[in-house]
Amino acid sequence: MRTSSTILAVAGTLLQVANAASTFSPARPPAIPLAVKSPYLNVLQFAGSDGGNGGYLTGQYSQFWAGQIVAWVGMIKVDGTTYTWMGNPGPQSVTQTAFEYTSTKSVFTMDVGGKVEMNITFLSPITPEDQKRQSLIFSYLDVRVQSLDGDSHDVQLYTDISAEWVAGDHSSVAQWEYDATSDDIAYHRVYRQTQLEFSETADQADWGYWYWATKNSDKLTYQSGSDVNVRGAFQDNGMLANTKDTNYRPINQEYPVFGFSVDLGSVTRSVNTLYTIGLTQQQVIQFDGATGIVPLASLWTSYFSSETDAVSFFYNDYSTATSTASSLDNKIATDSIGAGGQDYLTITSLSTRQALGATQLVGNSTKQYLFLKEISSDGNVQTVDVIFPFYPILLYLQPSLAKLMLDPLFENQESGQYPNMYSMHDLGAHYPNATGHSDGKDEPQPLEECGNMLIMTLAYAQRNNDISYLNQHYNILKQWTQYLIQEALIPADQISTDDFAGSLANQTDLALKGIIGIQAMAVIANLTDNQADGANYTNIALDYITQWQTLGIAHDANPPHTTLSYGMNDTHGLLYNLYGDRLLNLNFVPQSVYDMQSAFYPTVEQKYGVPLDTRHNYTKSDWEMWTASIASETTKQMFISDLAKWINETPTNKAMTDWYDVQTGDFAGSFTARPVVGGHFALLALKT
Repeated sequence: MRTSSTILAVAGTLLQVANAASTFSPARPPAIPLAVKSPYLNVLQFAGSDGGNGGYLTGQYSQFWAGQIVAWVGMIKVDGTTYTWMGNPGPQSVTQTAFEYTSTKSVFTMDVGGKVEMNITFLSPITPEDQKRQSLIFSYLDVRVQSLDGDSHDVQLYTDISAEWVAGDHSSVAQWEYDATSDDIAYHRVYRQTQLEFSETADQADWGYWYWATKNSDKLTYQSGSDVNVRGAFQDNGMLANTKDTNYRPINQEYPVFGFSVDLGSVTRSVNTLYTIGLTQQQVIQFDGATGIVPLASLWTSYFSSETDAVSFFYNDYSTATSTASSLDNKIATDSIGAGGQDYLTITSLSTRQALGATQLVGNSTKQYLFLKEISSDGNVQTVDVIFPFYPILLYLQPSLAKLMLDPLFENQESGQYPNMYSMHDLGAHYPNATGHSDGKDEPQPLEECGNMLIMTLAYAQRNNDISYLNQHYNILKQWTQYLIQEALIPADQISTDDFAGSLANQTDLALKGIIGIQAMAVIANLTDNQADGANYTNIALDYITQWQTLGIAHDANPPHTTLSYGMNDTHGLLYNLYGDRLLNLNFVPQSVYDMQSAFYPTVEQKYGVPLDTRHNYTKSDWEMWTASIASETTKQMFISDLAKWINETPTNKAMTDWYDVQTGDFAGSFTARPVVGGHFALLALKT
């Protein structure tokens, strides 16, 4: 059932009055992450004024990153009166008094009629040093209730999820069952009746099994059925009927929901109820590797013998999960404030779940990969120029994971399954099918991707002291370098990673990437005892960077600055590819270039940042943070302050976009929930 737009409008008005007192710390983001762990477990509460409700947990249903509703509902009955604390099922809303986000958590505080207070925590664990835990596509919801006025109150708590979670095609038939594990974890198991492996509809997976779980007890009741019947049962009775609807049907037919009700009894002191939501898929990626196209398993299958073993482990691991999450939150907070102040923490803490939520660990105990989906822009698998801006978060949190992300790209190309002499753009047109491009007809960004692969490979090897990796891939790295020697100094008319901006010849920043790539190969050659190659590449790179400073700088401008394209002295752009020089500690590009750009950027600052280039009023937040990280202190703080202000004020209402208008703060295009926000960790990657 879906309520009418008139009712929603009235409810929205009442909600704003009820929730007028809520605070938002450190900011009110465009969307609030609720359960964000993978491309398929990626659920948020949209907040911005373009369609969200201002950052409140009630008044609208939660949504998948792509925009479709995946209803997650919470109600509470206090002394016989029913309130809504999540979603929009009908009863009056609790009053939200506070919201706070950290890198791993979203926390809401609610006042329920002045009688009890609720503390609601959504925790999506991030464990980059623990592949077992990171491989689980699960998230926590912890609800704590305590008396607000000092009196005891009779309390019942309700939650449900809808079948909308299980597929993007809402005309497809859902099936479900209810059971409990051997250690008494009760769960609803919900799935698409016809499993379509490696298939998506509206970016949701068409296969896999969803587990919605909590602790079994004599105070717990459950029910599956239509939204009207199940939610109505709680509103009428404060409990559910312990019945199972067996009329398996389309998701949008009498919307099936899967509810839990817990009788908390007389509540004075804090009492908590823990829930988990998760997706289990046995096979998750098709990969065109050294032996051809093969299915790859979710990595969790190497640690657990069954789905329910994984469910039990995750539920019972909450104490460890909260401790680990708090440690990571504190680390990111301390490091971010030290590098760029509180505004920088506002940025990095919102970016963490989004960046890693586009990835999934796959493989087995002997060979692992980390796959990435280019969320929202086109869905490619392992897009090289998306991994490139994403990369700083891996270098900061766990550099060894960078190898797991580069490996499938090397494996496909070194096994002769890509015909071009330059680096491929991606491993597959749409996730989860990393089936390669044996025809060589992927999106052509040859200079871009060759430079990216050289820079990323050396950055990984430096941080892990893995010279053997450079030896292993030396031949193909050398092949890509030869391409750069031919093409980097005077780039042909082509697109770069910012393909939405269009094709252009002689791009100054793109040329710089290629030249830095050549110098990176000089370092690789020297590290692998290929001194003759190293000397040759160094000489070429030094010659090119000297010429580049003549070709790409508007020396007569006031102040001088690099151009968008050679000779176009009335143009400018973010020189974000300069970051590669600092990331690799090359000390190759003269400091005068850094200083020149730092002095220039404040002269073209707009309300929410510096435009990407002179062609448009939009910018890219990842490239802004790359640029900030290598700028002077005052210019760095300018970039950081503008982006933090944008996060708090933007009208955009989906998971944080990286592409926005610097004057209005609104969307510049359709990008949302993309992993490139890992680039916001650019300052911290330089300190590893």
